[in-house]
Formats: sequence, structure tokens, C-alpha cells
Amino acid sequence: MNHSPFSQSSKVDRILVVDDTPDNCLLIQAILQDEGYQVELSDSGKDALDKIGRLAPDLILLDVMMPGMDGYEVTRRIRENSALPFIPILLTTAYDQPSVAQGLDLGADDFIRKPVHFDELLARVRALLRLKHSVDERDQIARQREDFVSRLTHDLRTPLVAADRMLNLLAQGVMGDLSDDVLEAINTMIRSNENLMTMVNMLLEVYRYEAGRKTLTFSPVNLADLTEEVVKALSPLAIDKGLALNLETNNEKNLVIKGDRLELQRVVTNLVGNALKFTDQGAVTVLLSKVAEHKFKDGTVQPAVKLEFKDTGHGISLEEQATLFESFSQGKHKRGGSGLGLQLSRRIVQAHNGTIAIQSEVGQGSSFIVCLPIN
Repeated sequence: MNHSPFSQSSKVDRILVVDDTPDNCLLIQAILQDEGYQVELSDSGKDALDKIGRLAPDLILLDVMMPGMDGYEVTRRIRENSALPFIPILLTTAYDQPSVAQGLDLGADDFIRKPVHFDELLARVRALLRLKHSVDERDQIARQREDFVSRLTHDLRTPLVAADRMLNLLAQGVMGDLSDDVLEAINTMIRSNENLMTMVNMLLEVYRYEAGRKTLTFSPVNLADLTEEVVKALSPLAIDKGLALNLETNNEKNLVIKGDRLELQRVVTNLVGNALKFTDQGAVTVLLSKVAEHKFKDGTVQPAVKLEFKDTGHGISLEEQATLFESFSQGKHKRGGSGLGLQLSRRIVQAHNGTIAIQSEVGQGSSFIVCLPIN
């Protein structure tokens, strides 16, 4: 038996043919098997879904018009099942153009009209299997990258923790008195090591969100209290730079949402810290308010808590804003930072079904706006 010439490995491509007409099934089976494909037959939508659930095929050749459960419904259920890998669906239909559009809208990848021409059938099957192999290869590379990032961050933490402990012992004079110059050098190394540890921890958090491995604990969180705590903790940084750090709540004290307090604190800390870092003079202001209606990403409109982080810094160009929330995006400010803070903040806000946006003009400062649903 010859393997498909477009397979990425020696694995034979499996095709599930779904048609309630036995003659059609047997004819298509003979054509595909002659080309080296492994073919399984199904005579109903329900039977097809059962077989797909047990072992997902590489391609589904699906008749539209079947009694009980038609091809449209089978397509819809397959595409709604997030546990399934990507499976191309090739519809076979004798219907007119509107019915074809309906199938494609539901998630089918291509269609072929009856009576089926053998050369056209094989060409469309080969094209969809090429698509399948390409998607599988992309997903495999993504999984390998995620696994690599996970192992790398875990492996990096061990020597960093060991270095931190040793450097602090040296700074405490455990191994003898140190000159001022040596002590200053060690303290510099400690700060650099702490910065690297922060970046590794942040990279690990971003990975967990991207890989869907982050577990959140939701409980009532008063954002006014949380933000006040963060502002007080970061006030010394503002004082050191001669900046004003203001919190305005418009006397709103009961700004409560359901969320993971630790993760929301991370967002507020990142955004206030960034504003302080990139502002040389003037003020950083955090404004909290209730919004009667806010449109979220899922299209719903509902009450929200709005957190706005305003600064009087240099501002951010439209070009930089386009990639600001991507990993390792540091912009053109040439200042320290991993470029991961905003990416992580976006992930956390999205995990709370919220939105995050920026309004900024060069020379006019920046404003980061976070909206989180109250209900």
C-alpha cells in the first residue's frame, strides 16, 4: 500500500467517509484506498460522531443530506468540541450555493458537488490533508516551545536562588569583612540577580497563561482597597524620582468584583510601576470609577470597574502601541525591563473577562485603561 505523497511521516492518513447511501460509501472507499489512504465508513451523523470521539481521523468526507442528523449538525458539533484536534471537513452536496455557504459558515473547510468526479475528489482530499499536516506541525512546534520555556524557566530558577543566597551571605560578612568597593559590587550583583529572577518568574507566569495551565482562585475583591495598598507600597519609588503619585476614587469605596486578588494586584503593580519608570517629571495618577455600561470582548455590555493609570511621561507612538502587549516588546525607550509586564497584565485581565487598552500621544503622556466586569 502506498502512503499519501503529502504525509509528513510514514503514518497512513485516515479518512472517515460519512454517507447514508452504501453505494456512495463503497465507491469513494475504493477510490481512496487505491490511493493508499486508510478509509473508515459511517452511515449516520451519530455513528460518525461516536467514531470521531474514539479516534479522530485526519479528514472527514461528509455528506450534507442525511436523515436524523444532517452534515451541517455534524459539522457544528465537531467544531464546538474543543477536545478534538483540527480535522478538515470536506462536504459532499447536491444542494445549491446557499447551502454550501451554510456549511462553510459552520466550520467546513471545502465542498464538492455530486456526482463526484474522481480527479477533483482526490485533488481536494490532497489539498485538505496538506492543510491538516501543516496545522499539526505548527501545533507540535508550539507545544515544543511551551515545554522548552517551562523547563528553561524552572532550570534557571535554581542557580538564581543559589546565587542570591550566596551573595546575601557575602554582603552580611559571613566570610569576613569586605571593603566598601567590594560590598558595593556585591550589592549591584544582588540587584541584578533579583531583576533576572523577576524576569524568569514573569516569563513562567506568561507561559502558564498561554499554555492554559494557570489556575485562578476567584473571590470578592475590593479594587479600591487593593489599589490603595499598591500605591502606598510604591510611593517610595515616586518620592525618589520627585514624582507625585495620586489615587482618585471619587469617594467610591465599594468597588468590588470577583477575581483572583493576587493576580489583580500584579496587574496594578505592573501598571503603576511602569508609569513611574517611564515618567521623569510630573505625576502618576490612578483613577477608579464605576461605569454603568462597558462593552467587553465577548460582545456583552454590563457594569464595570474602570481603572485608569495616567502619567505625564514621554508618551508612546502609534507604531509602538500596535505591539505593546506582545512578549518582549520594550519599545524605543531604551530603559530597563523585560517587555513581559504588559503581556502578563493583558493575560490576567483577559482571564477576568476584562479589557485593557492604551491612549497615548508622543509628548502628551500615556493612559492605560483596565475595565473589569462587576457581575
